[in-house]
Amino acid sequence: LNFQTMVSDLVALPIANASLLDEGTAAAEAMTMSYALKGKPGKEVFLVASECHPQTIDVVKTRASVRGIDVKVASYADFRLGPEVFGALVQYPASDGAVIDYTKTVEQIHGADALVTVAADLLSLVLLTPPGEWGADIVVGNTQRFGVPLGYGGPHAAYFATRDEFKRHIPGRIIGVSRDADGKPALRMALQTREQHIRREKATSNVCTAQVLLAVVASMYAVYHGPQGLTRIARRVHGFAAALSEGLRRLGYTIVHDDFFDTIRVAVGKRNSHKIVDEAQSRRINVRFMDDRTIVIALDETVTNADIENLLAAFNGGKNPDFGVEDLAMGSDTRYDERFNRTTPFLTHPVFNKHHAETEMLRYMNRLQSRDLSLVHSMIPLGSCTMKLNATAEMMPITWPGYAKIHPFAPLDQTDGYRQLFDELESALSEITGFVAVSLQPNAGSQGEFAGLLVIHAYHVSRNEGHRNVCLIPQSAHGTNPASAVMAGMRVVVVKTDERGNIDVADLRAKAEEHALHLAALMVTYPSTHGVFEESIVEICDIVHKYGGQVYMDGANMNAMVGLCRPADIGADVCHLNLHKTFCIPHGGGGPGMGPIGVAKHLVRFLPGHPVVRLDGRDEVGAVSAAPWGSASILPISHAYIKLMGGDGLEYATKIAILNANYIAKRLDPHFPVLYKGAHGTVAHECIVDTRVVKQASGVDVEDIAKRLMDYGFHAPTVSFPVPGTLMIEPTESEPKDELDRFCDAMISIREEIREIESGEADRQDNVLKNAPHPVGRVTSSTWTHPYTRERAAFPAPWTKEFKFWPAVARVESAYGDRNLICSCPPADAYAEVEAASS
Repeated sequence: LNFQTMVSDLVALPIANASLLDEGTAAAEAMTMSYALKGKPGKEVFLVASECHPQTIDVVKTRASVRGIDVKVASYADFRLGPEVFGALVQYPASDGAVIDYTKTVEQIHGADALVTVAADLLSLVLLTPPGEWGADIVVGNTQRFGVPLGYGGPHAAYFATRDEFKRHIPGRIIGVSRDADGKPALRMALQTREQHIRREKATSNVCTAQVLLAVVASMYAVYHGPQGLTRIARRVHGFAAALSEGLRRLGYTIVHDDFFDTIRVAVGKRNSHKIVDEAQSRRINVRFMDDRTIVIALDETVTNADIENLLAAFNGGKNPDFGVEDLAMGSDTRYDERFNRTTPFLTHPVFNKHHAETEMLRYMNRLQSRDLSLVHSMIPLGSCTMKLNATAEMMPITWPGYAKIHPFAPLDQTDGYRQLFDELESALSEITGFVAVSLQPNAGSQGEFAGLLVIHAYHVSRNEGHRNVCLIPQSAHGTNPASAVMAGMRVVVVKTDERGNIDVADLRAKAEEHALHLAALMVTYPSTHGVFEESIVEICDIVHKYGGQVYMDGANMNAMVGLCRPADIGADVCHLNLHKTFCIPHGGGGPGMGPIGVAKHLVRFLPGHPVVRLDGRDEVGAVSAAPWGSASILPISHAYIKLMGGDGLEYATKIAILNANYIAKRLDPHFPVLYKGAHGTVAHECIVDTRVVKQASGVDVEDIAKRLMDYGFHAPTVSFPVPGTLMIEPTESEPKDELDRFCDAMISIREEIREIESGEADRQDNVLKNAPHPVGRVTSSTWTHPYTRERAAFPAPWTKEFKFWPAVARVESAYGDRNLICSCPPADAYAEVEAASS
């Protein structure tokens, strides 16, 4: 909520989501949202200003290439607006630093019945007029400079904000304020209307994992500094840019743009450009070639006087000029026209105005994290999420400067360490999967799916079979699968599953034959989302290949395969891997993730490329992420995990993961039947237990069971996926038997509580399940009217008396939140209003 409020305030738009993957993909999401709102036959052109960052332009073009959207790149001043245009994208400030007045351009775009997206630098909006005030419909960008390391490209939380009337179309997730059953303020997932698990093939976004942990960092940066601190930082950065521009003018150079914030473009002439760049690099400074006659220099809050002195010396033939930086700073005024000045307040909520000392900040953050149940408390049995241990030794390298402080477009000869890590990780993943090559660019599993399908599409096009556009997807597939297929320009045909949870091979064969001329791919998850190993998987792959299709394997369940079997050997042509699941990158709360893809030999040349950092032979489908290697700085986690485990260790981990799941299935089956089992009566690395069996006799549903687990100290398993009314449980290999037993004991105890309702011993409405969870405020209240004891409510198991995790709120009233959508930090009196409304 802090993140959403920060973004909304700074960009001056009322609705912001809880983060996206990076600025490039956020811009692509803005394009597809604009198309959903304004696009129609004959209105399929999206204008992109050449002043945008090159990586953003490429990601947008990649997304558009398979959606029937015509992207036209031109200077904003040369936009050709007509009835065919549904939207436009501009950069503020521009990629070369220019602060541009887009007011007339925005009016013209709106006059063509099109929407305006602005990619904006968040820190600049502290000083500059925010896009929402000059007509932007959507504003996107990156929050990296709010306290997050460069990390050779990521992870960084992107942001996405829009107008209130478009809130039902916004990608990703929005957190909102509601109230709990006791009338107290509570936060919940308020909007996820485009989410793939709801809309499936009708979704216009496949966003799943975002960058929540990085969004928290960025929001805490704003909380700590507050509006005054951010203003000081922004003025300092701009002051250094102004001083540098003045110094360069004194040295005889021309500054191309008069209006700038922190980035200046310098005209240097063709003969001088390489000499200047070389001299700057000798002083450990990288600058940007804009073209062969101009150089762009971007500054940030880490810049010092010494940096400015070194830059001036680089432009002065290696010699220090005869004036000092202090003289320049004293003589410099604001270097943009006063019409660009921000005049509206921002970050006025108390949370951004009182935690400015380290002690206060630490206590505030500790209060927040203490409300979250995490792996430090108990196992998180979320099915299909693989919430395994993130070992300390694996996590340590992400803090090392060598990984954290490198720019994503640094010269390759400065990144030998990263390149070695990439090579070793790609080699290991290739060996694990059996594929010939791996691309590390996709920065989420959903992006891996999209990239893999793009590769398949490019392969078909190369064979003059671009008409192949049918994607077969089982009924049981993850929701991202159909959403990704549609994003990749494919038509989804659903394949039935049988009563045991397997793909109906006869139906698959019939549909593959029916669509043989247009069959592009099958998307299949192995083991299946029903938690069983498909015994016909090889036959399934053979059928698809027979009719000209390619097999895309969803690697979400790779934790049941590593060391035992390989996707390529089974028959897959491409597979994505969730490094944030199987390979230990933490993703609690919703990111960061990584979704690299492995491909067979015939698909290697179609892997994603990049417009800034050229990747050998990988330019067929364009960029799918803003950075060439995605969220590079978290790759050391997976690299360390693989190195520490070794081949034998990885195989052993897989076996234990499967064994743990079968142990839970065996213990729970007499109480909550395991819905799907393999031919030998076993499951893979997860199992689905059927809680629907108790609904009719007791009135207890799956949500009641999930909430009651909180009183026992456990996060709920995955609720109602892939089968409504069930729980999908995945213990991972990290959990010891004692913890598995505690979880099973909790579930069995809950079943006994349900039997009391079934027998009439407990009230059908006023019982421990319907009233769960029980926060401390309710249990210690001076009044207690329930027919069961406080002890049974709060301490239902022996271990809860030794260590108790207290839920922060009672059950949330979703209906209230739906009726009263509040997606930013409300004023303090709003909390009083919530309580009053409940009384």
